This record gives sequence, C-alpha cells and structure tokens, in this order.
Amino acid sequence: MKKTISVGLLALATAWGPQAIAATADSITACMRANVPKSLTVRQVQLDASDAEGHTRTLHGRFYATREDDRLRAMIRISSPSDLAGASYLLRERDSGDEMYMYMPALQKVRRITGGAVDGSLWGTDLSYADIKQIGNVFDGRQPTLEPDTTLDGRAVHVLSVTPGDGESAKFSRVQAWVDAQHCVALRVDFYEGQTVRKRLSVDPKDVRQDGAYWYASQLRVQDLSQKTQTILKVLDVQADDSLAGRLFNPGTFYVGN
Repeated sequence: MKKTISVGLLALATAWGPQAIAATADSITACMRANVPKSLTVRQVQLDASDAEGHTRTLHGRFYATREDDRLRAMIRISSPSDLAGASYLLRERDSGDEMYMYMPALQKVRRITGGAVDGSLWGTDLSYADIKQIGNVFDGRQPTLEPDTTLDGRAVHVLSVTPGDGESAKFSRVQAWVDAQHCVALRVDFYEGQTVRKRLSVDPKDVRQDGAYWYASQLRVQDLSQKTQTILKVLDVQADDSLAGRLFNPGTFYVGN
C-alpha cells in the first residue's frame, strides 16, 4: 500500500516538532496524501488471505498509484492464482465522489462499483473496494475530526475520526485512524459498527519504509474481528514507470496488458 508524503513536507515536519504549531486535520491528511508520488509507482504485492480455520490463499499482483491534480489514482491487477489472473480494480478519486471499477476476465466486462457494494470483499480477501485508499495511505475523502494525540506501539500519532454524513449510505458508523506523526503513514485504522470495532487495518512501525521522499507501509494486516479472518498485504518491490500511466487509470483500458 503506497501513497503518502510530498506537499509541504518540510513545513509539515517542522509543524510536528517539539515547539511547533499544532497539527490540524487538514495538515495531517495533506501530509498523508503527499506520500502519493505525482509520478507513477508500481508495487509488486502479495496478499495472504486466511480464513477462521487458518487456511490461507495467496494472491500476487501489481499495485499502481499516482497523484493527478492532488487526487489519487490507483489500480491493482492480479497475476496469480490462475483463476484470477488478469482481474483488475481501478479507483479514481474525485471531488464529487470516488469512481471504482472492477474487471473480471471470466466475464470480459468492466463493472462499476457503487452504493453498498464498495464495502464488498475484493477477490475473497478481507480487503474491500474502499480499502484501496488505505493501502495507499490516503484517508477517506470526507472531512475528518482531529482527536487528542497519543502514542501507539511507541510512536507518536495523530488520531483522525470520520462519520458518514446525513443521508449517506455506509456500512460502518465510524472510521478512526492513528497516523504516525513523523512519517504520515496510518499505523492503524478501526472500522466501527455502532460501538464495536468490526474491522481493523494495522501496520507495525518497523514495516514503514522510505522510497525517496515518500513513506509507505511495506506490510499491512486487515482483520475481520467478527469473522476471525485476516489478510496480510506485503509490498515485495517498488518501481517507477510512467510509460503506461495514461491507460492504467482509464476506465476503458485499465485492465489491458501486463
């Protein structure tokens, strides 16, 4: 999952120094978003999805991400196992709402993901369609609330919270994120149903990596605390490649090619 620091990095880093101006929800989310490079990044990823009995299925693929007009563009394409090879998912962030598209080779058609389906399982893993933003460390597009700072696993963190707006359809009643104050990477995200945490995304601080000026989580754990299942996403390699950027994020061509 990779996307997180670049806009006003020096100013933001200074803002979190011992004598600095207090961070705001806007400055924190801007720092997270700035970790998404404007040039295309390609990550080799592995997803290990385990059921309640401990049986694990492994998927391999590539995760592509970039920033366009300060909006996230992300696509993931599966290469194995064979029954999912070529399956692709595209996320395009917009002011008016995110666009999500899925391509399944067996159907040979692109389907747009809307409504309650955005919280559906992605290829049988614990990741949902909406979680792709968390893989890239971009917090939900709605305006978050800043809660008191704290520590998590020995790291100073900012705490952000989001609740659905009036009339907005959402599976979860609240989303809460603990964001590393130094690197602007979310170390934990809890998804609530009522007062109960139903799903949790977590990152061990030792798995936060640097690629040039950007920081990302090299391993992310997603747990369904009700079903007792989990998926671990590992970033195996990071590359830069702008040669295919245009078609990778086009709803009509994102699923074509390697």
